Amino acid sequence: MDYLWTLKSGGQNNTFLKRSTEILSDFILFATHEEIPWENIFTFETFRRFQKFTNLDNTSHALIGLSGYLHENGMVACPLRIPDYQVELPEVYEHYFLYLQQTREISQTQVNSIRRVMAPLHDYLEKHKITLDSLKIEHLDAFMGEFKVAKTTLKTYRHYVRGFLRYLYHERKILKEDLAPLLVGAPVRAHQKPPKFLRPQEIQRLFSSLKLSTPVDIRTYAMIHLAYTLGLRPIEISKITLDHISFSRGQITIKERKAQNPTILPLSRQTLKALAAYVFKARPQTELRELFLTHTTPHTPVRPGTVIGAIRSAMKEAGLPSSAYWLRHTYAQNLLGMGRSIYEIKEMMGHGNIQSTQKYLHIDVERMRKVLFDETL
Repeated sequence: MDYLWTLKSGGQNNTFLKRSTEILSDFILFATHEEIPWENIFTFETFRRFQKFTNLDNTSHALIGLSGYLHENGMVACPLRIPDYQVELPEVYEHYFLYLQQTREISQTQVNSIRRVMAPLHDYLEKHKITLDSLKIEHLDAFMGEFKVAKTTLKTYRHYVRGFLRYLYHERKILKEDLAPLLVGAPVRAHQKPPKFLRPQEIQRLFSSLKLSTPVDIRTYAMIHLAYTLGLRPIEISKITLDHISFSRGQITIKERKAQNPTILPLSRQTLKALAAYVFKARPQTELRELFLTHTTPHTPVRPGTVIGAIRSAMKEAGLPSSAYWLRHTYAQNLLGMGRSIYEIKEMMGHGNIQSTQKYLHIDVERMRKVLFDETL
């Protein structure tokens, strides 16, 4: 076949050529058996039907390459286009994607990347008649073994699958055990990097660098106070309404938490002042009840990404190479330093399970030096 000769002359290795030959031979057999009209041979619907017909996996690259070659030579009207696995998956997968966006603040682009791994996982399980509640680590190892990609890419794919496994176990209770740590190549918990946080001098530098010149500056100032003094996630900050704040009692109600456990938290005097400055001096006049609004018309509630961007910009201005979540981690570290128990920290952080809180229980070398050698931080 001219296409395969083109691949060989282009320097493709024998393994790739053998794999492409197997896929294309199977595809020709399928098209002949199903009597696919030539004008429909490289449609996405045909590709999906071929996936159910063949016992080969990861067939898209070979078919896209062939269809592109034929298109360039005027033999087909258009090459095969696979829309990044944007076909709708069963409900549990779609709920997982929604969960990632709403609670993990993952962008649509990254969700699309995860979908591209979840779609072949679903196809693999369907093909082998494996239900999610009967899933075993052997099944997952076999599935991952069928990806012929670079090691770094495979590592990313494993990360995506582990996230889905944790969701099935912790959130949906579909799995009887957490398979995520058992997946081949999974990192050992003891080797994970501890969350990063800001030192006292860095917190001082951050707050001393904040400006209050514009309404946006005042809004950022209030956001940073909430992130630092309460450890709130950006998505929680974005969902606060005026009705959640009691200036007279010095309290704030956080209703939409990831673990679905609404809580009432005390507000420090400085945080109260920051919120009052924003509400009475900088917040746009509108009937909307959401606390933080955009400052361009039409005014709308801010999104989590706006909170993340505002805090990141302020930190960059202060010369701190950090992100919004560093303030949340700093809050947890402060609780730990105050002697709060892991269970108290879990409730105050709004974690759904104790495993999420355990990652904050690491040794701070500088604090250890202060205790052992009476050094000043």
